[in-house]
Amino acid sequence: MRVRFTKMHGLGNDYLYVYGEVPPDVAELSKKLSDRRFGAGSDGMIFISPSEKADFSMRIFNADGSEAMMCGNGIRCVGKYVYDKGYTDKTSLRVDTLSGVKRLELSVSGGRVRTVTVDMGDADVGEELRLGVCGEEILLTPVSVGNPHAVIFVPDVGHVPVEKLGRAIEKHEAFPGGVNVEFVSVLGADRLRMRVWERGSGVTSACGTGACASVAAAVKKGFCSADRDVAVVLDGGTLTVRADAAGKIVMTGPAETVYEGETVL
Repeated sequence: MRVRFTKMHGLGNDYLYVYGEVPPDVAELSKKLSDRRFGAGSDGMIFISPSEKADFSMRIFNADGSEAMMCGNGIRCVGKYVYDKGYTDKTSLRVDTLSGVKRLELSVSGGRVRTVTVDMGDADVGEELRLGVCGEEILLTPVSVGNPHAVIFVPDVGHVPVEKLGRAIEKHEAFPGGVNVEFVSVLGADRLRMRVWERGSGVTSACGTGACASVAAAVKKGFCSADRDVAVVLDGGTLTVRADAAGKIVMTGPAETVYEGETVL
């Protein structure tokens, strides 16, 4: 069995993209190919197919084989994939995800998609929680943007043990299904610095839904203003996120193709 894939990334948050149906052994396949020493290396796999509800559908499988509901960086690359490969000539798309149908606007230059703007829908910002984690008391803001996030504001993300705390919070009993964890420093009214521990993948270079959750939490806490573009600086680069007073989120960022590959199973 041969599987052809395209490795793509949004700010270093990389996935292996396959156009076609999801195979029965997808969990093992994603774990095998995502391994950065023995596989192609990625944060997971994304399968793209036609949809009766939208222009396309996407399903996301993390590096540990678990299925994710939504990925902001991943969906931008889906837009680039289907346009650049000629599956569509539309620059306005609808993509069906486990978090609902998302709308994409593609910015094209030289016949290729360079950036993508995604209507991420509404963010649901919950009440703050205090958790005992690794001998510390952590104050966090739970946010849902179709998938669960725990946003933690800190003075300087450079001094946070992201892997240690992220791993512990992801598996905390307060989040039975696991959670993505964002550590955020406020650099100004329109600028945040964020590092992330992604559920099922660990520390990643960027997380689009995490950036959206962080801006939504920052607006609720008064750190950032509603209806204003906020630059979210991640390890892999910068995303632009805007949240209105009602919690509707729009995200803009790049999408890049790395290489085409094929594996024999």
